[in-house]
Amino acid sequence: MTDSRVVRTRCCIVGGGPAGVMLGYLLARQGLDIVVLEKHGDFFRDFRGDTVHPSTMTVLDELGILDDFLRIPHSEVVTLGGTIGRDTVTIADFTHVPAKTPFIALMPQWDFLNFLADRARQFPGFTLMMNATGTEVIREGSRVAGVRASTPSGLIDIYADLIVATDGRHSTMRESLGIQPLNIGAPMDVLWFRLDRDATDRAAAFGYVGGGYIFITINRGDYWQCGFVIAKGSLDQLKAQGLETLRQKIVDVQPAFAGRVEKIASWDDVKLLSVAVDRLETWFRPGILFIGDAAHAMSPVGGVGINLAIQDAVAAARLLAPAFARPGLIADEALAQVQRRRSFPVTMTQRAQVFIQNRVVSSVLNASRPPDRAPALLRLVNAVPPLQRIPAQLVGIGVRPEHLDR
Repeated sequence: MTDSRVVRTRCCIVGGGPAGVMLGYLLARQGLDIVVLEKHGDFFRDFRGDTVHPSTMTVLDELGILDDFLRIPHSEVVTLGGTIGRDTVTIADFTHVPAKTPFIALMPQWDFLNFLADRARQFPGFTLMMNATGTEVIREGSRVAGVRASTPSGLIDIYADLIVATDGRHSTMRESLGIQPLNIGAPMDVLWFRLDRDATDRAAAFGYVGGGYIFITINRGDYWQCGFVIAKGSLDQLKAQGLETLRQKIVDVQPAFAGRVEKIASWDDVKLLSVAVDRLETWFRPGILFIGDAAHAMSPVGGVGINLAIQDAVAAARLLAPAFARPGLIADEALAQVQRRRSFPVTMTQRAQVFIQNRVVSSVLNASRPPDRAPALLRLVNAVPPLQRIPAQLVGIGVRPEHLDR
C-alpha cells in the first residue's frame, strides 16, 4: 500500500502503542489488511510503562514468539516490596504464578513495540504508518467510515470496515466524536526520573514511604527508573520549594542515594504523569471501537495498564474474527461482544486500584510525617509467604486473562 489521498483497508487502528500494534499483529495474522497509525516517527518515549506481565508473556508464548522476546535485554522482577518506617516487607511473590514466565519483565517499551511490529511485518496485510496522526473521524451518515490522518506528505483519508481507537487516555478519536469518559478520579500524580544504580544496590523493585509522598525504584540494569508519588496538583507547590527539597525527600527515605540525587539537575529531568482513572460507558459507536486507555485509563497502582490494554487487543482479535471473515462492515453487536468480555476485568481492576488509592495512597499523601511501621496487614503478608501469592496473581495474571483461541 502506498500513501495516497484516499486509502481503503479492512481495519484502521489509530495509535501505535501496545494495544494498537498487538491488535494489528493479530488481525494481520488472520490474513486481513490492516493499517496502524502512529503519530511519532519512532517508538522512543521515556518513562512509558515498561512492565510486561506474565499474562502478556503467555500470549507471546501462544504466538510462538516468547523465546525471541526473552532474548531482548530485560530484567526480571520476582518480588515486590517496600520500606515503611522501620519495617521492610515483601508483598508479592511471582515465583508461584501459574505461568511459563513467573516474573515481570522490565523492558523499554520501544524495544517491545519494535519487536511486535517486526513480527507483524511478516504478514503482507500489515502496514504501520509512522508520523501519521489521526486527526478526526470521517462519517457517512451516523456511521464512522474512516479516519483523516495528517502525514508529512499531506492529509490521507483512510476508509475501513472498522476503526479501532487505541490512541490513549487523551484520545483524539474520542474527542472527535464528542465522547466523554466517566471520571472515577485519582488522588495522586507521579514524577518520573532516573538515578544511577550501583552494583551493591538491592535488585528488586522497591517502594519507600515518606511523609506526604511515596518513592518507587524500578531496577533498569545500570539505572533506577524512579517514581515520586505526590498529591494530585501539588507539583507547582513542590517546585516553589525548590529542587533541593525533592532531592532531600528522596535521601530521607533512601539514604544510599545521597550521592546520586544531584543527577536531577533541573526540573527538565523530571517528567510528570498526571494520573487519571476513567472509563467509557459504551466502548463503541457504529464503525468504531475503543480499547486500552482510550476506553479505560488505569491507575499506575500495580502497573497493569499496558497489560490490560493488550488483553483488550487479544479479546478483540478473537471475538471479531467471525465478523471479519465475512465481507463488509462490522456490526455493532460484534463490537458489543468485545465490551461485554472486557468490561468486567477492567471494572474489577479499577475498583481494586481505587480502593488502594483511597485507603492507602491518600492516607500517605495527606500525612505530615512518615509512618513508624507498616500497616498490620502488610506485616502479616510479609510474615506468611503464601499470602504473597495473592497480590502476585492479581498483578501478574489479573482478572479473567485472555488467550488467543479461547
